[in-house]
Amino acid sequence: MADEARGACIGQEKEKIGDVQIADEVVAVIAGLAASEVDGVDSMGSGLSGKLGAKHPAKGVRVAVTEDHVSVDLALTIKYGYNIPSVCSQVQEKVSAAIENMTGLVVLDVNIRVAGVNMSEG
Repeated sequence: MADEARGACIGQEKEKIGDVQIADEVVAVIAGLAASEVDGVDSMGSGLSGKLGAKHPAKGVRVAVTEDHVSVDLALTIKYGYNIPSVCSQVQEKVSAAIENMTGLVVLDVNIRVAGVNMSEG
């Protein structure tokens, strides 16, 4: 009898309990953290404000979230000596993958504005 009751539930989808909403700020933090993990990215944002905002992962990130899609705009400072197009391509891939994996939203585009190059060593 217990097996019959349990068998009736197997293969049936559970009914939707409620809605899940992900705040734009959460998506921005995911994007900022993913971008900062790429080798060659010095900071998010531009210049001094980018350095000061290093503790806030959404600094320099703007997102536009619709029903199921996301567009991301990032402002980055790149470390001197790194190939800018290569670093930006890696950032676009990493940010897109992180957002899609964590939220299930489809990333339409990841636009990058290189706001500066950090010339200091270390």
